[in-house]
Amino acid sequence: MEQKEALYYEKLREKIVRCKLCPRFCTIKPKERGNCGVRENIDGKLYSLVYGRPCSIALDPIEKKPFFHFLPGQQALSVATAGCNLHCLYCQNWEISQCRPEKTASFSMSPERVVEEATARGVKIMSYTYTEPTIFYEFMFDMAKMARKLDLKNTSVTNGFINPEPLAELCKFLDASNVDFKGSDEFYRKLSGAWRKPVEEALKIMQEKKIWIELTTLIIPGYNDKKGDIREIIIWVKNNLGVDVPLHFSAFYPSYKMFSVPPTRPEIVIKAREMAMEEGLNYVYTGNFPDKEGSTTFCPKCKKPVIIRQGFTVEKNKLRQGKCPECNEKIAGVWK
Repeated sequence: MEQKEALYYEKLREKIVRCKLCPRFCTIKPKERGNCGVRENIDGKLYSLVYGRPCSIALDPIEKKPFFHFLPGQQALSVATAGCNLHCLYCQNWEISQCRPEKTASFSMSPERVVEEATARGVKIMSYTYTEPTIFYEFMFDMAKMARKLDLKNTSVTNGFINPEPLAELCKFLDASNVDFKGSDEFYRKLSGAWRKPVEEALKIMQEKKIWIELTTLIIPGYNDKKGDIREIIIWVKNNLGVDVPLHFSAFYPSYKMFSVPPTRPEIVIKAREMAMEEGLNYVYTGNFPDKEGSTTFCPKCKKPVIIRQGFTVEKNKLRQGKCPECNEKIAGVWK
């Protein structure tokens, strides 16, 4: 397995190291790994075990991430490695996110080769996704840096559980991020083995750095589907990020360690969208089930549809230079 010395760690006594990439600050003895399973102490130095070892590379519509306000209709070259620094009991990609790299099918591919693949396919967007890109930070960072030189856009789909310093450095090359905003702190601790405060801080840093942000909240029956749970998320987004940050509410389907939990009823997700719009959020969507209205972007001023989607396909984009064709209202997003 290839190895690359990790960024963001410090050496302690007796060849012990402390990882400083995410808020766990794992203290790691020689021959041991951090919580994510992909950063190992080898003779007193911390190494990434997944640098240049993607387990998945695929072309996706940008809408699948989901990004609804970032270059609609474009394709993204999506890249992932094994590992994650959260352990969500409902993870849909658990076979690669919760598995050690040596037990995951992967292949050797340098950052240069991945970016070359994107340009060869005529793709203008890179997306670091499927698992948690924070844990393959060094690989992502080098790809993003090379992609920026070739005028490709860089996007991440992330849990946002990252420390401020590495995030700020990454933001120099990042264009957009969809962040899982899961629920209350109790929800994070019970179902993900993490805590919410660092995610809040990461979102504020991204916004300060002018990264385009979209949020996704998976609604799980019995855990974050009550009106109070949903309203708390809506109010936090409104008060801390503003009304123009798109919020995607998605339906849960049984997976991983939560097969005993029933799927989310579509009407719960539709109601969450209605609540957010009533509270003043301008762009709110539904996901994981067919809902034409919940997939459509409406002008917040005149309420006319400006982008109509069917699943992950853009059926009609009526925007004119990022504005509503009916009333000339500017629609928040990155359109070119």
